Amino acid sequence: MKPFLATGVIALTTALSCGQVFANKSDDTLHTAFSKELESVDFYFQSAREGTIFARQVWDGLVYRDQTTGDYVGNLASSWKWVDETTLEFKLREGVKFHNGEEFDADDVVFTVNYVVNPDNHVTVPGNVNWMKGAEKVDKYTVRITTNGPFPAALEYLSGLVAIYPNDYYAEVGPSGMALKPVGTGPYRVESVEPGKHFVLKKFDGYYGGPKGQPSIGTIDIRTIPDINTQLAELFSGGIDMIWNVPADQAEQLAAMDQFTVANESTMRIGYITMDAAGRGGEGPFAKKEVRQAIGYAIDRQAIVENLLKGSSKVVNSACFPSQFGCEQDVETYSYDPAKAKALLAEAGYPDGLTVDFYAYRNRPYAEAMMAYLADVGIKANLNYLKYSALRDMQKKGSAGFGFLTWGSNSINDVSAITSQFFKFGDQDFARDEEVKTWLDTGDKSVDDKVRKENYSKALKKIAEEAYWIPLFSYNSNYVFSKDVAFTPTPDEIVRFFDMSWK
Repeated sequence: MKPFLATGVIALTTALSCGQVFANKSDDTLHTAFSKELESVDFYFQSAREGTIFARQVWDGLVYRDQTTGDYVGNLASSWKWVDETTLEFKLREGVKFHNGEEFDADDVVFTVNYVVNPDNHVTVPGNVNWMKGAEKVDKYTVRITTNGPFPAALEYLSGLVAIYPNDYYAEVGPSGMALKPVGTGPYRVESVEPGKHFVLKKFDGYYGGPKGQPSIGTIDIRTIPDINTQLAELFSGGIDMIWNVPADQAEQLAAMDQFTVANESTMRIGYITMDAAGRGGEGPFAKKEVRQAIGYAIDRQAIVENLLKGSSKVVNSACFPSQFGCEQDVETYSYDPAKAKALLAEAGYPDGLTVDFYAYRNRPYAEAMMAYLADVGIKANLNYLKYSALRDMQKKGSAGFGFLTWGSNSINDVSAITSQFFKFGDQDFARDEEVKTWLDTGDKSVDDKVRKENYSKALKKIAEEAYWIPLFSYNSNYVFSKDVAFTPTPDEIVRFFDMSWK
């Protein structure tokens, strides 16, 4: 491991100086923190993991994926069937109420689906919903959703990416109103929102239960605290009861203190480097395959995993998470080889190296480690460290085409939730490869698993051979929480407050 990557021992003196007055369960309020400021709490107009976590507490979908068995079970729907290869019919659960008292029925499903699939409404991640063509009401408690061609991952998407909104309320207030006063059917209702800063959730006494079960903890108080050292200080002072995504070194020290519960769990999130092979931001070095490949050989991914991520993280080589359906592993790999990187740069016409802008939005130490490796082979990377929403907006306009980003697939265990999101000519596709798009389209729409795997394999092999992305590593998450809290993390990176309780 290179000296610049050595993390050393990170002191917790700031936290300890606050005193060890631990939070307790006497007020039945779990205090916790988000690291990123949400651009909106309207689920369809944000793309952050924190927004997904928030949504799972407040809204329900038609189906739910059991985390133990992996099976799909009814949530707002009691049953379903495929009418044909593009039509799903759902029988809806009766007697469900929204937080504002509205009765849930087919009108809410039809309104929600038809709203989010309408391109004029500009949902933030259209790939999450544009596989649906629309929805129609059969009767008060029966609805049909039609897809844009066969879509075998429909139930997987419906289990996590289609939250059902109250039609009358949303028609009246729209995204801006939902962002300030969210209304759902979920186990927690929203008592207050200070946009981007502070959210208070209260147990919904009228919750119907379903597969999520009845929540136990009365109040969830969430503040946005971007700085991990401030989070740690709050944890020690008793200001918060739980934090997650704690860097490995701090987590190790906290575990040694034995004053909190420290749990590590793998996640579906992967880190990757994207490069503007298509020249969307203008002519540049990344149009040359040799430069893109040089980036791959320049970075010691294993060393970053061992010294920075630790835990259950692993190097990944394909543009997807290994457990996802269709995630081909037999692809071109880029082992750490700085001499080869320099040779490829010279072959591409850059024997003396080059200077480029490098973008990132999280894990600054990881980004800086990569930059140091790049500098070793002659690539000077100027870091532009932005909020994710700002970086995403730049990429949608074709700029910021070289950077370190991550994607958690919204915890959808299918290649369509990651590779197809970034390589089918969407706003964040910097490859624009027609052949790759065709293979992914075929894989996304075929109902034959063999055909799906074959086409995903072709797409992923070419993405690796052309080095459109340099996949880096999978993430793990360290959860640190009060010993009064009963909580078991899951690999889908969703914090389920409704599953927590006090010991």
